Amino acid sequence: MAKSEEVEAFGWAARDPSGVLSPFKFSRRATGDKDVRLKVLYCGICHFDLEMNKNEWSATVYPNVPGHEIVGIVTEVGAKVQKFNIGDKVGIGSVIGSCRKCENCINNFENYCSAHQLTDSPPPPYKDGTTNYGGYSDHMVVDEHFVLRWPENLPLDSGAPLLGAGIITYSPLRYFKLDKPGMHVGVVGLGGIGHLAVKIAKAFGVKVTVISTSPKKKDGAIKYLGADSFLVSNDSDQMQAAAETMDGIIDTSSAVHPLLPLINLLKPHGKLVIVGATEEPLGLPVCPMIIGRKIVAGSAIGRKIVAGSAIGGIKETQEMLDFAAKHNITADVEVISMDYVNTAMERLQKGHVRYRFVLDVANTLKAS
Repeated sequence: MAKSEEVEAFGWAARDPSGVLSPFKFSRRATGDKDVRLKVLYCGICHFDLEMNKNEWSATVYPNVPGHEIVGIVTEVGAKVQKFNIGDKVGIGSVIGSCRKCENCINNFENYCSAHQLTDSPPPPYKDGTTNYGGYSDHMVVDEHFVLRWPENLPLDSGAPLLGAGIITYSPLRYFKLDKPGMHVGVVGLGGIGHLAVKIAKAFGVKVTVISTSPKKKDGAIKYLGADSFLVSNDSDQMQAAAETMDGIIDTSSAVHPLLPLINLLKPHGKLVIVGATEEPLGLPVCPMIIGRKIVAGSAIGRKIVAGSAIGGIKETQEMLDFAAKHNITADVEVISMDYVNTAMERLQKGHVRYRFVLDVANTLKAS
């Protein structure tokens, strides 16, 4: 039953560009007729959380409660909710609202709607004027359209990062048709996003080559994650030997790096898809490409494509979760308590995690 009053909530928030998180009391909106309220069980930590905490994109509104890789259990449903019941396990990803009327929304690309609402990145506020606070908190309330059914056999903790890093890689593999058995796909970077790109691409049946500046990551890529081969990107001999061998590349690196050596790895008609946002330009304005899935292409010699891609729409994200459950795909995670979150952010900044942190919110978030 819907309630008329706001509901007290508790989480951890960053209050200034130091990015340090601390306990924070706030309110969630009342449960509307089409809303689902859920208790947060786990929430993945994304590098974007770190960037927003520190206002690295000059868009943060403090206090900032991060978190958009949320898994929980339904505790209340509005009077007109049809898809979920109390007790259901559900997921919440990056998008919790859109206009539902534009061409993008009609075609199930809510993430490209000009009026889309992000889970944890105000402004703008939600349509009722309330602030969007993310999943580093005890509960969420979300319109049922943006709630995802959680597959029964998919683990809650190691599955949480699929709602961010998973869909970021699944979506371009599908959209750019790099999901056909026998194709050859490169993955640049072997972090939180890259390791899931390897797992998802292998599940599609494609040949996967990991491309990294660090030779130390070779054993993990091949022996542990199942990649077929490994290239050291600053080894010119290795890169030359692999020239024009790949149908596509998913570039997950957020570090500044040259694109031409990657383009040279592509076959004619090959596709370099950038999903890692960098602070400095890569020679192309990558952020507009990522946000709008825009393409830069050449036609005279090679007809190769450089494109950007972000997350997927709600329908595709559900498809990704079902695919992951079918193929036993989860992230490699380190589950941590809420009071460890600032240490985790420091380690994430240094790249000292294999490969993703996940907060055990339900068992370790204590109101004070």
